[in-house]
Amino acid sequence: MIRPADHPAIPAPKVGVLLVNLGTPDAPTPAAVRRYLAEFLRDRRVVEIPRLVWWPILHGIILRTRPKRSAHAYAQVWTPQGSPLAANTAAQAAALQQRLGADVEVRWAMRYGNPALGAELAAMKAAGCERILIAPLYPQYSGATTASVMDALGHALAEMRWQPAIRTLPPYHDDPAHIEALRADIARQLAALPFEPEVLLLSFHGMPERTLQLGDPYHCQCLKTARLLGEALGPDAPRIAVSFQSRFGRAKWLEPATDTVIVAEAAKGTRRLAIAAPGFSADCLETLEELAIRGREQFVAAGGTDFAALACLNAGDAGMAMLEALVRRELAGWV
Repeated sequence: MIRPADHPAIPAPKVGVLLVNLGTPDAPTPAAVRRYLAEFLRDRRVVEIPRLVWWPILHGIILRTRPKRSAHAYAQVWTPQGSPLAANTAAQAAALQQRLGADVEVRWAMRYGNPALGAELAAMKAAGCERILIAPLYPQYSGATTASVMDALGHALAEMRWQPAIRTLPPYHDDPAHIEALRADIARQLAALPFEPEVLLLSFHGMPERTLQLGDPYHCQCLKTARLLGEALGPDAPRIAVSFQSRFGRAKWLEPATDTVIVAEAAKGTRRLAIAAPGFSADCLETLEELAIRGREQFVAAGGTDFAALACLNAGDAGMAMLEALVRRELAGWV
Protein backbone atom coordinates (compact mmCIF):
# COMPACT_ATOMS: atom_id res chain seq x y z
CA MET A 1 0.00 0.00 0.00
CA ILE A 2 1.34 3.41 -0.99
CA ARG A 3 1.40 5.95 1.82
CA PRO A 4 -0.64 9.09 1.05
CA ALA A 5 1.45 12.15 0.23
CA ASP A 6 0.00 14.06 3.17
CA HIS A 7 0.59 11.28 5.72
CA PRO A 8 2.86 12.45 8.58
CA ALA A 9 6.30 10.88 8.77
CA ILE A 10 6.56 8.02 11.25
CA PRO A 11 10.01 7.23 12.66
CA ALA A 12 11.31 3.68 12.72
CA PRO A 13 10.32 1.77 15.88
CA LYS A 14 12.83 1.95 18.73
CA VAL A 15 13.26 0.70 22.27
CA GLY A 16 13.95 3.32 24.93
CA VAL A 17 15.18 3.52 28.51
CA LEU A 18 14.25 6.50 30.68
CA LEU A 19 16.30 6.91 33.85
CA VAL A 20 14.40 8.85 36.51
CA ASN A 21 15.77 10.48 39.62
CA LEU A 22 14.19 12.66 42.29
CA GLY A 23 14.72 16.22 41.13
CA THR A 24 16.60 19.45 41.48
CA PRO A 25 16.12 23.20 41.12
CA ASP A 26 17.29 24.82 37.89
CA ALA A 27 19.66 27.16 39.69
CA PRO A 28 21.07 27.70 43.20
CA THR A 29 18.81 30.71 43.80
CA PRO A 30 15.93 31.23 46.23
CA ALA A 31 13.44 31.68 43.38
CA ALA A 32 14.47 28.46 41.62
CA VAL A 33 14.55 26.52 44.88
CA ARG A 34 11.09 27.86 45.78
CA ARG A 35 9.66 26.57 42.48
CA TYR A 36 11.27 23.18 43.03
CA LEU A 37 10.16 22.86 46.65
CA ALA A 38 6.62 23.90 45.77
CA GLU A 39 6.33 21.07 43.24
CA PHE A 40 8.05 18.57 45.52
CA LEU A 41 6.15 19.36 48.71
CA ARG A 42 2.75 19.52 47.01
CA ASP A 43 3.02 15.84 46.10
CA ARG A 44 0.61 13.84 48.28
CA ARG A 45 3.06 10.95 48.18
CA VAL A 46 5.74 13.10 49.79
CA VAL A 47 3.62 14.84 52.42
CA GLU A 48 0.66 12.80 53.58
CA ILE A 49 -0.77 15.49 55.85
CA PRO A 50 -4.33 16.61 54.98
CA ARG A 51 -4.25 19.59 52.60
CA LEU A 52 -6.28 21.74 54.97
CA VAL A 53 -3.50 21.42 57.55
CA TRP A 54 -0.50 21.31 55.23
CA TRP A 55 -1.28 24.16 52.83
CA PRO A 56 -0.94 27.02 55.38
CA ILE A 57 2.30 25.52 56.67
CA LEU A 58 3.74 25.07 53.17
CA HIS A 59 2.76 28.46 51.75
CA GLY A 60 2.83 30.49 54.94
CA ILE A 61 6.08 29.24 56.44
CA ILE A 62 8.18 26.76 54.45
CA LEU A 63 8.14 28.43 51.02
CA ARG A 64 8.92 31.77 52.67
CA THR A 65 11.86 30.65 54.78
CA ARG A 66 13.43 27.46 53.44
CA PRO A 67 14.35 28.51 49.84
CA LYS A 68 17.03 30.95 50.97
CA ARG A 69 18.72 28.39 53.25
CA SER A 70 18.50 25.64 50.65
CA ALA A 71 19.83 27.92 47.91
CA HIS A 72 22.91 28.61 50.04
CA ALA A 73 23.44 24.86 50.46
CA TYR A 74 23.03 24.23 46.73
CA ALA A 75 25.50 27.02 45.91
CA GLN A 76 28.22 25.18 47.86
CA VAL A 77 28.00 22.09 45.64
CA TRP A 78 26.77 23.49 42.28
CA THR A 79 28.79 22.45 39.24
CA PRO A 80 29.39 23.99 35.79
CA GLN A 81 27.00 21.31 34.45
CA GLY A 82 24.28 22.31 36.92
CA SER A 83 23.23 20.61 40.11
CA PRO A 84 25.27 17.54 41.08
CA LEU A 85 22.23 15.28 40.78
CA ALA A 86 21.47 16.50 37.26
CA ALA A 87 25.11 16.25 36.19
CA ASN A 88 25.53 12.75 37.62
CA THR A 89 22.24 11.44 36.21
CA ALA A 90 23.12 12.84 32.78
CA ALA A 91 26.49 11.10 33.00
CA GLN A 92 24.81 7.82 33.94
CA ALA A 93 22.48 8.10 30.94
CA ALA A 94 25.40 8.83 28.59
CA ALA A 95 27.40 5.90 29.96
CA LEU A 96 24.43 3.54 29.70
CA GLN A 97 23.81 4.68 26.13
CA GLN A 98 27.38 3.78 25.26
CA ARG A 99 27.03 0.36 26.88
CA LEU A 100 23.68 -0.49 25.24
CA GLY A 101 24.57 0.82 21.80
CA ALA A 102 22.42 2.20 19.03
CA ASP A 103 19.64 -0.39 19.43
CA VAL A 104 18.34 1.44 22.52
CA GLU A 105 17.71 5.15 23.09
CA VAL A 106 18.61 6.24 26.63
CA ARG A 107 17.35 9.49 28.16
CA TRP A 108 16.96 10.82 31.69
CA ALA A 109 14.36 12.79 33.59
CA MET A 110 13.54 14.17 37.02
CA ARG A 111 10.37 13.53 38.99
CA TYR A 112 10.39 17.16 40.12
CA GLY A 113 11.94 19.96 38.10
CA ASN A 114 13.64 19.56 34.73
CA PRO A 115 13.91 17.66 32.49
CA ALA A 116 10.36 16.63 33.37
CA LEU A 117 9.32 13.01 33.10
CA GLY A 118 6.26 13.75 30.97
CA ALA A 119 8.20 15.87 28.48
CA GLU A 120 10.94 13.26 28.11
CA LEU A 121 8.42 10.45 27.66
CA ALA A 122 6.64 12.41 24.93
CA ALA A 123 9.93 13.20 23.20
CA MET A 124 10.92 9.53 23.22
CA LYS A 125 7.58 8.51 21.72
CA ALA A 126 7.90 11.19 19.05
CA ALA A 127 11.38 9.83 18.24
CA GLY A 128 9.92 6.38 17.59
CA CYS A 129 10.30 4.66 20.97
CA GLU A 130 7.32 2.33 20.99
CA ARG A 131 8.65 0.30 23.93
CA ILE A 132 10.10 2.16 26.92
CA LEU A 133 11.62 0.91 30.16
CA ILE A 134 11.10 3.40 32.99
CA ALA A 135 14.00 3.03 35.45
CA PRO A 136 13.55 4.86 38.77
CA LEU A 137 17.03 5.13 40.27
CA TYR A 138 15.88 4.28 43.79
CA PRO A 139 17.37 1.01 45.10
CA GLN A 140 14.85 0.85 47.95
CA TYR A 141 11.10 1.20 47.32
CA SER A 142 9.11 3.97 48.98
CA GLY A 143 5.73 5.45 48.28
CA ALA A 144 7.37 8.89 48.34
CA THR A 145 9.88 7.98 45.62
CA THR A 146 9.17 4.96 43.41
CA ALA A 147 5.38 5.20 43.67
CA SER A 148 5.50 8.92 42.94
CA VAL A 149 7.36 8.19 39.69
CA MET A 150 4.60 5.76 38.75
CA ASP A 151 2.01 8.45 39.52
CA ALA A 152 3.78 10.88 37.21
CA LEU A 153 4.11 8.20 34.55
CA GLY A 154 0.39 7.48 34.71
CA HIS A 155 -0.42 11.15 34.39
CA ALA A 156 1.89 11.51 31.38
CA LEU A 157 0.39 8.46 29.67
CA ALA A 158 -3.10 9.83 30.26
CA GLU A 159 -2.15 12.80 28.06
CA MET A 160 -0.97 10.62 25.15
CA ARG A 161 -3.26 9.33 22.43
CA TRP A 162 -0.69 6.87 21.07
CA GLN A 163 1.00 5.36 24.08
CA PRO A 164 4.20 3.33 24.08
CA ALA A 165 4.39 -0.08 25.71
CA ILE A 166 5.83 0.36 29.20
CA ARG A 167 7.98 -1.70 31.54
CA THR A 168 9.35 -0.50 34.89
CA LEU A 169 12.57 -1.37 36.69
CA PRO A 170 11.81 -2.97 40.07
CA PRO A 171 13.58 -1.82 43.25
CA TYR A 172 16.97 -3.50 43.51
CA HIS A 173 17.92 -3.08 47.17
CA ASP A 174 18.99 -6.72 47.57
CA ASP A 175 19.91 -7.59 44.00
CA PRO A 176 23.29 -9.37 43.95
CA ALA A 177 24.47 -7.02 41.19
CA HIS A 178 23.69 -3.99 43.37
CA ILE A 179 25.35 -5.41 46.47
CA GLU A 180 28.46 -6.36 44.50
CA ALA A 181 28.66 -2.89 42.93
CA LEU A 182 28.44 -1.27 46.36
CA ARG A 183 30.99 -3.68 47.81
CA ALA A 184 33.50 -3.14 45.02
CA ASP A 185 33.16 0.64 44.93
CA ILE A 186 33.18 1.17 48.70
CA ALA A 187 36.12 -1.21 49.18
CA ARG A 188 38.03 0.70 46.49
CA GLN A 189 37.36 4.04 48.15
CA LEU A 190 38.20 2.77 51.64
CA ALA A 191 41.51 1.37 50.41
CA ALA A 192 42.42 4.75 48.93
CA LEU A 193 41.86 6.71 52.15
CA PRO A 194 44.90 8.10 53.99
CA PHE A 195 43.51 6.65 57.24
CA GLU A 196 41.79 3.45 58.37
CA PRO A 197 38.20 4.15 59.50
CA GLU A 198 37.02 2.61 62.74
CA VAL A 199 33.39 2.96 61.66
CA LEU A 200 31.64 2.87 58.29
CA LEU A 201 28.34 4.70 58.70
CA LEU A 202 25.71 3.79 56.10
CA SER A 203 23.34 6.74 55.84
CA PHE A 204 19.97 6.35 54.09
CA HIS A 205 17.49 9.12 53.37
CA GLY A 206 15.00 9.45 56.20
CA MET A 207 11.23 9.03 56.06
CA PRO A 208 8.57 9.79 58.64
CA GLU A 209 8.21 6.83 61.01
CA ARG A 210 4.52 6.78 60.13
CA THR A 211 5.37 5.45 56.66
CA LEU A 212 6.76 2.28 58.24
CA GLN A 213 3.63 1.86 60.35
CA LEU A 214 1.48 2.24 57.23
CA GLY A 215 3.28 -0.63 55.52
CA ASP A 216 5.94 1.08 53.41
CA PRO A 217 8.82 -1.44 52.94
CA TYR A 218 11.49 1.27 52.72
CA HIS A 219 12.91 0.90 56.25
CA CYS A 220 13.18 -2.89 55.96
CA GLN A 221 14.79 -2.67 52.53
CA CYS A 222 17.38 -0.15 53.78
CA LEU A 223 18.32 -2.46 56.64
CA LYS A 224 18.58 -5.41 54.27
CA THR A 225 20.87 -3.48 51.94
CA ALA A 226 23.07 -2.57 54.91
CA ARG A 227 23.16 -6.14 56.18
CA LEU A 228 24.03 -7.65 52.79
CA LEU A 229 26.64 -4.97 52.14
CA GLY A 230 28.25 -5.56 55.55
CA GLU A 231 28.41 -9.29 54.85
CA ALA A 232 29.90 -8.66 51.41
CA LEU A 233 32.59 -6.33 52.78
CA GLY A 234 33.65 -9.08 55.17
CA PRO A 235 35.23 -9.21 58.62
CA ASP A 236 38.13 -6.92 57.75
CA ALA A 237 35.81 -3.97 57.07
CA PRO A 238 35.25 -1.22 59.63
CA ARG A 239 32.39 -1.63 62.11
CA ILE A 240 29.10 -0.95 60.29
CA ALA A 241 26.50 1.47 61.65
CA VAL A 242 23.21 2.48 59.99
CA SER A 243 21.39 5.82 60.18
CA PHE A 244 18.79 7.99 58.44
CA GLN A 245 19.38 11.56 57.33
CA SER A 246 17.53 14.69 56.18
CA ARG A 247 14.87 14.99 58.88
CA PHE A 248 12.23 17.59 58.05
CA GLY A 249 9.44 19.02 60.21
CA ARG A 250 8.30 18.02 63.68
CA ALA A 251 7.00 14.52 63.01
CA LYS A 252 8.97 11.54 64.33
CA TRP A 253 11.27 10.16 61.63
CA LEU A 254 13.10 6.88 61.18
CA GLU A 255 15.97 6.56 63.63
CA PRO A 256 18.76 6.76 64.49
CA ALA A 257 19.36 10.13 62.83
CA THR A 258 22.64 10.51 60.94
CA ASP A 259 23.69 13.77 62.59
CA THR A 260 22.99 12.27 66.02
CA VAL A 261 25.05 9.15 65.25
CA ILE A 262 27.98 11.21 63.91
CA VAL A 263 28.17 13.24 67.13
CA ALA A 264 27.59 10.20 69.35
CA GLU A 265 30.38 8.22 67.68
CA ALA A 266 32.87 11.02 68.24
CA ALA A 267 31.67 11.53 71.81
CA LYS A 268 32.29 7.88 72.69
CA GLY A 269 35.81 7.89 71.28
CA THR A 270 35.59 7.13 67.55
CA ARG A 271 38.25 9.27 65.89
CA ARG A 272 38.21 7.94 62.31
CA LEU A 273 34.90 7.62 60.47
CA ALA A 274 33.81 7.08 56.88
CA ILE A 275 30.26 7.58 55.69
CA ALA A 276 28.54 6.13 52.61
CA ALA A 277 25.03 6.59 51.23
CA PRO A 278 23.95 3.28 49.63
CA GLY A 279 20.37 4.47 49.17
CA PHE A 280 21.45 7.17 46.70
CA SER A 281 22.30 6.20 43.13
CA ALA A 282 24.11 9.48 42.50
CA ASP A 283 25.70 12.23 44.55
CA CYS A 284 23.43 15.17 45.25
CA LEU A 285 22.82 17.93 47.80
CA GLU A 286 22.12 15.41 50.55
CA THR A 287 25.43 13.60 50.11
CA LEU A 288 27.74 16.45 49.10
CA GLU A 289 26.51 19.17 51.45
CA GLU A 290 24.66 17.42 54.26
CA LEU A 291 27.10 14.53 54.67
CA ALA A 292 30.43 15.66 53.23
CA ILE A 293 30.38 19.25 54.49
CA ARG A 294 28.09 19.41 57.52
CA GLY A 295 28.83 15.85 58.57
CA ARG A 296 32.55 16.59 58.72
CA GLU A 297 31.93 19.76 60.72
CA GLN A 298 29.76 17.88 63.20
CA PHE A 299 32.26 15.04 63.61
CA VAL A 300 35.28 17.29 64.13
CA ALA A 301 33.40 19.59 66.50
CA ALA A 302 32.50 16.56 68.62
CA GLY A 303 36.11 15.38 68.85
CA GLY A 304 36.67 13.29 65.71
CA THR A 305 39.88 13.70 63.73
CA ASP A 306 39.56 11.87 60.38
CA PHE A 307 36.37 11.90 58.31
CA ALA A 308 35.60 10.79 54.76
CA ALA A 309 32.35 10.96 52.82
CA LEU A 310 32.50 8.29 50.13
CA ALA A 311 31.10 8.95 46.67
CA CYS A 312 27.92 7.27 45.43
CA LEU A 313 28.08 4.84 42.53
CA ASN A 314 27.42 7.67 40.04
CA ALA A 315 28.70 6.81 36.55
CA GLY A 316 31.66 4.79 37.80
CA ASP A 317 32.49 1.39 36.35
CA ALA A 318 30.97 -0.65 39.19
CA GLY A 319 27.71 1.27 39.20
CA MET A 320 27.34 1.29 35.45
CA ALA A 321 28.05 -2.45 35.15
CA MET A 322 25.25 -3.00 37.67
CA LEU A 323 22.84 -0.64 35.91
CA GLU A 324 23.56 -2.23 32.54
CA ALA A 325 22.90 -5.70 33.97
CA LEU A 326 19.61 -4.64 35.55
CA VAL A 327 18.40 -2.83 32.44
CA ARG A 328 19.36 -5.63 30.06
CA ARG A 329 17.46 -8.06 32.27
CA GLU A 330 14.30 -5.93 32.05
CA LEU A 331 14.72 -5.42 28.28
CA ALA A 332 14.79 -9.16 27.62
CA GLY A 333 12.51 -9.95 24.66
CA TRP A 334 12.60 -6.35 23.49
CA VAL A 335 16.28 -6.18 22.56
